[in-house]
Amino acid sequence: MNKKNIKRNLFPYVFLLIFILTCLILFKSFNTTVNELTYDEFIKNLNGGKITELTITPKVRTNTYLLEGKLDGYKENEKFTLYLPYSDEFISKITSEKDTESNFDLTIETDPEASSWLAVLVDIVPIVVLAGITIWIFTRQLGNGSKSIEFGRSRAKLVEESRATFKDVAGLTEEKEEVQELIDFLKNPKKFTNMGARIPKGVLLVGPPGTGKTLLARAVAGEAKVPFYYISGSDFVELFVGIGASRVRDMFKQAKMNAPCLIFIDEIDAVGRQRGTGLGGGHDEREQTLNQLLTEMDGFGANEGIIIIAATNRPDVLDPALLRPGRFDRQVTVSLPDKNSRIEILKVHAKNKILDKSITLEYLAKRTPGFSGADLENLLNEAALLTVRRNKKAITMAEIDEATDRVLMGPAKITKKYTDKEKKLVAFHEAGHAVMGLKLDGANEVQKITIIPRGHAGGYTMMTPKEESFNYTKKELLESICGLLGGRVAEEITFGEITTGAHDDFKKATKIARSMVTEYGMSNLGPMMLEEPDGNTFLGRDYTKNRNISDTVAHEIDEEMRSIINNCYEQTKKIISENKNLLALIANTLLEEETITKEQIDYLVEHKHLPKDEKNVKENENSPSEDNVKEVKNKPRKRSTKKEDTK
Repeated sequence: MNKKNIKRNLFPYVFLLIFILTCLILFKSFNTTVNELTYDEFIKNLNGGKITELTITPKVRTNTYLLEGKLDGYKENEKFTLYLPYSDEFISKITSEKDTESNFDLTIETDPEASSWLAVLVDIVPIVVLAGITIWIFTRQLGNGSKSIEFGRSRAKLVEESRATFKDVAGLTEEKEEVQELIDFLKNPKKFTNMGARIPKGVLLVGPPGTGKTLLARAVAGEAKVPFYYISGSDFVELFVGIGASRVRDMFKQAKMNAPCLIFIDEIDAVGRQRGTGLGGGHDEREQTLNQLLTEMDGFGANEGIIIIAATNRPDVLDPALLRPGRFDRQVTVSLPDKNSRIEILKVHAKNKILDKSITLEYLAKRTPGFSGADLENLLNEAALLTVRRNKKAITMAEIDEATDRVLMGPAKITKKYTDKEKKLVAFHEAGHAVMGLKLDGANEVQKITIIPRGHAGGYTMMTPKEESFNYTKKELLESICGLLGGRVAEEITFGEITTGAHDDFKKATKIARSMVTEYGMSNLGPMMLEEPDGNTFLGRDYTKNRNISDTVAHEIDEEMRSIINNCYEQTKKIISENKNLLALIANTLLEEETITKEQIDYLVEHKHLPKDEKNVKENENSPSEDNVKEVKNKPRKRSTKKEDTK
């Protein structure tokens, strides 16, 4: 522990000890009964032998003696005092009296300065200590007052000049065009005001996590070269009612002083949720903060040079008053990147990475549909870490594959041992998915198959859409269900029994089938929206909503779903039965190699065996990365205990 922290922790206890001792001294002094005697009374008690204790203290400054003592019959907290003129004869008389007739305890102070310091200690120190305590208490209270004043100030962080520009934002071509006019307005507002145009007061960035909403806002400030205020929605909400509203007022006050500027509120749904929807009543502090935010956005003009940019993953829970024209006038959807956008994003994140010549970013983009910009950055970073761990000089496709598996499923469990029966079951299960992907045009394309356990899965098949599209036909959805059922059908046909390994496949297939019936109108129930798409539960709204369907329609939905799944199951069983040889070929190859990729699968289907040398590999013209196949795929991957494989 730090010495400063130790001293700081001990200080309160030392202070408390001094305070207790001072209180005891004061208590003792105030609780003592003092009787003042005259000279005659003192001599009478001295001659009568009634004095039991006597202390003589010389007072040099006043040229007197202070006599303190006790008489016979005094209580423990009772004493007498007496002042007499300074005289050596008096001391001799008392000494002779003690030696002849009386027997009492006599103490004569020989150092007059010691008695004066004791008087200072007893009389002055307690007063000083009490004064110090009083001053400390008042100072503490004044400090808390200043802190309470700062407590209501805005926590928005001011960035004088953002370093991010549009060059750092890859793949968001349309989104950058949407916010370009904000930059033009901040640079030259007269061009808009002369035309009578009203620039949007607020822009709401909507999209999944990791798609670059915060980076886009920083880039707008960087391109416009204006101050940039950054704050999270949760920074407004506090325990005490009114603090959030005070922070909103202070934030807009600071922004007006630094106009033109940008205010970026991240995760605005933390403070902008719909009012009056909480179970058991709303949160007063959050609702007051939202009310103040709405008022402030109405309070400044459209062309005052302040633009608010907010980001959220949940636009459906925002208050309607926040989204009306005049507040957040424009919504910009930042979607997951497509293939071309992923190429641009990979170029940005691969600038400082040493990639092997065999790796092409186009191939990586093709293999990563559904990845956000943050996912792609994490993928390349994991690959770089694996390269360093394996003491290689460049990132190869082996590290890219392993990094993809780690991001999706977690690290490989090399030490987990299969029984021969389990290994064979997993191999045929995954081979069933591969056969369906090869034989159906609408099914997802198999990119990689492995029977090495990862996470909670004993093995898995990486399947991606053959083409990225916004809409899917009924045939494509049905064939996707067939591809998901391929594993269970392969188990049943090959071994005559079924396992629990297909539970995740059933989950995905059932979700697709239910959406076909209740959302897409692709069933005998007709083109009807029977259920809203699944989303995160919003307390106070989703729990209390009424069902729009009767029990009879709910039963019909279940029957239609069952019909879709059963028909796809029969079709899958027919395809697997007709391609038993291909199923066995892929499964047996998996038992030997444990992991095979799309290029190896394509070569296996064509030549009935894996490539054995470089000449055979080059004959596979469909491979997008022939050098990678040459380096990695040519070497069968056995289960190994080498450090390179187990890390």
